[in-house]
Amino acid sequence: MSQEIIILCAAAFAAGFIDSIVGGGGLVQTPAVLVTLPQHPLSTLLGTTKIPSIFGASIAAVQYSRRVALQWKLLALMCSIALVAAYAGSATVSSISNSFMKPVIFTVLIIVAIYTYSKKNFGLATTVNHSRKRQNIYAISFALLIGFYDGFIGPGAGSFMVLFFISTLGFDFLKASAHSKLLNVSTNLGSILYFSQRGHIIYHYAIPMAVMNFAGSLVGSRLAILKGNKFIRIFFLIVVLGTIIRFGYDIFFKHYK
Repeated sequence: MSQEIIILCAAAFAAGFIDSIVGGGGLVQTPAVLVTLPQHPLSTLLGTTKIPSIFGASIAAVQYSRRVALQWKLLALMCSIALVAAYAGSATVSSISNSFMKPVIFTVLIIVAIYTYSKKNFGLATTVNHSRKRQNIYAISFALLIGFYDGFIGPGAGSFMVLFFISTLGFDFLKASAHSKLLNVSTNLGSILYFSQRGHIIYHYAIPMAVMNFAGSLVGSRLAILKGNKFIRIFFLIVVLGTIIRFGYDIFFKHYK
């Protein structure tokens, strides 16, 4: 086994573990692929990461669905829209710079971290107050945005999904994580459909990474279900902080090296 595959598999396991709990695994997996395989085009590297991501998200979704009550009609609506939006996002990744979005995301994440930390009961209980019509409007709008974002940029998408289900639909952390995994499967699938059609997936790296992402996700989802909302809240804060640091580095330091 080559050193490259060992490094990528280790990153994939860590990404699967993180993603299965609160999302944000792309902060580990994507940079690892970019650094380890710099000789390949960006679109090919992004396409390659989608294979392990969908494997990890799928096993986490199965684990959660066995123990958490899911709103299947809502998920069907969101997943179908997010899949198409992710396909569109991936189609634009090679032609549009994503650098203009990073400062906006950076600011939003800081607000999210402060709010989550200050509101001790945030995401610890389910509080749904919306009518079905209003809930669907919010769901459709978010599915369009997050689908395009995950196909276009990616890192932190899972965390944004968890945040949406908590802050907008009133889910607790466990329920939000469960729903976000199925939504994440659809966004990954949309990207894979685009990248695979254009030969932008390196399968001899993607397959072993998928196995390790699968294993990491299995461990992470079981731990999240066992530990419950308080554990997921703490983990969520850690991942959001990591995302802030990553985007902050890209914005303020990367271009000066």
